[in-house]
Amino acid sequence: MDFQTTAILFEAPAPVPFVRGWDWQRQLQRRLLADPQAAEALLVLQHEPCYTLGRGASEAHLGFDPAAPPLPLHRIDRGGEVTHHLPGQLVLYPVLDLQRHGADLHLYLRELEAVVLDLLAELGLAGERCPGRTGVWLEGRKLAAIGVGARRWISQHGLALNVTCPLDGFGAIVPCGIADRPVARLSDWRPDLDIAAVQPRLIAAFACRFGLDLRPPRQAERLEGW
Repeated sequence: MDFQTTAILFEAPAPVPFVRGWDWQRQLQRRLLADPQAAEALLVLQHEPCYTLGRGASEAHLGFDPAAPPLPLHRIDRGGEVTHHLPGQLVLYPVLDLQRHGADLHLYLRELEAVVLDLLAELGLAGERCPGRTGVWLEGRKLAAIGVGARRWISQHGLALNVTCPLDGFGAIVPCGIADRPVARLSDWRPDLDIAAVQPRLIAAFACRFGLDLRPPRQAERLEGW
């Protein structure tokens, strides 16, 4: 059926505050909860600089006082530890009915990793998984962080791929709670690539991996605050 293969693609033209992107996800999640046959969606954006903590994340992984953070700090409803968002990092927030995609959160995490691995393979780079951990590495350095949440099988949050972003802000945290694997960015291997070049390729890798035909939003599907 059409709703199983067609999804709405939202691409923000400029970096957005984290709370705005989070609100857009919840708007889309509520739509699918209210109408199980509604179209799924993919939000693609960059965030203004911030830090986020997963549901059970430890503040011990912060190198600063959480009461006086150097950037906005948000505790949110995803799995995983602390991470850093900023311009130059591509974020994919799929709002999917996971019952259409295997109804398995572990499988969903592996498929999100596979999206990044597929992109890297297209670029001639051999991405890696790390047994027992979630994310994607390249030559032992973490390139993509993944953390998800779901309500009645409707997903939110997703993956963050470092493309050209400065890495200094990661020094104030233990990214994803992993102290022995440094963070990297795609431009460290491919300095010819920028966000504009990577974004359509990452979207295409996602659409292929999840079997979705992505289309722009119709007028009635616009998000509040978009």
